Amino acid sequence: MHPLITGTSMTTRPLPVTWEDHPDNPLIRPPFPEFLIADPTFLPPDQAPDGQWHLFAHGILLGIHHFTSEDGIAWRRQGRVCWGMRPHVVRFGDEYLLWMERALGPRSTGIACCRSRDLRTFSRPRVVLRPSLPWEGRRVRTVGNPCGVVRPDGFWIYYSAGLSWLRDCGFPEPRHIGVAFGPGPEGPFEKHPEPLWSPDPSVPWRNLGAGAVKVMPWGDGWIGFENGIYTDPKGHSRSDIRLHWSPDGLHWQLAHDAPLVRPEPGWKQALVYALDVRPVGDRLVMFYNARSGWRFGVERIGRADCLLQVPR
Repeated sequence: MHPLITGTSMTTRPLPVTWEDHPDNPLIRPPFPEFLIADPTFLPPDQAPDGQWHLFAHGILLGIHHFTSEDGIAWRRQGRVCWGMRPHVVRFGDEYLLWMERALGPRSTGIACCRSRDLRTFSRPRVVLRPSLPWEGRRVRTVGNPCGVVRPDGFWIYYSAGLSWLRDCGFPEPRHIGVAFGPGPEGPFEKHPEPLWSPDPSVPWRNLGAGAVKVMPWGDGWIGFENGIYTDPKGHSRSDIRLHWSPDGLHWQLAHDAPLVRPEPGWKQALVYALDVRPVGDRLVMFYNARSGWRFGVERIGRADCLLQVPR
């Protein structure tokens, strides 16, 4: 597929399809006593109150961790924010919103939001989205992996729902991706009735689950970075990062015929999944987490950059 989508719906801005991993990857390793660090979200210096890089990611034991950096490469852990997982941070006026997935009970999760003015102290998380639709799970009902988008018509939250089991890993990953619409960051939110992405046996890189997505404006439309969950021809669970484009944020089409970041031998041998992307100067910067093995693997965070083409 050509890097520019052609047809009745198109973007005139070149799409970000060429990414280069940082040579020092992985940049962030699990802090003790965690055995994984995952689902990074970050703000570059021009979006932060102190001119530093800020990154949030979750572990299994302590919840959401906060890291800072002078250069986006060497990171220092600043502490723990709260219980939760799969965070997403958004600047909103002179405040910062940190969305996250949190347990609502033994068999359900929802999306909560907390606020901060300095990225150091945060309000208590408040639940803003709960499972309510049939495709959001049966025995276990999940709504999580939030991606908050500030739009002229209000707040949109893209989210993951439902679960697909990864037999060789021994844990589940998200099955569908949906979207909800609200007038403000804490809703009330109205859900789109059907998922935007779902597993499809005919799609080799999404035959098991849709994973999660991060969405940002691009030209006259929107781009979405999705990590589909799939079983490869050898029977291994996999995930890689793909690019989509949409004219309106609801109707999506694949924008490139190859993964932007994929599993490779070493620290990201098994799965490359949860991510966040932001513009930084003349490039887009992506932080993502990857898993080194299946049943027994370590999850760490790396960085990839895409140098943007400057219009003449």
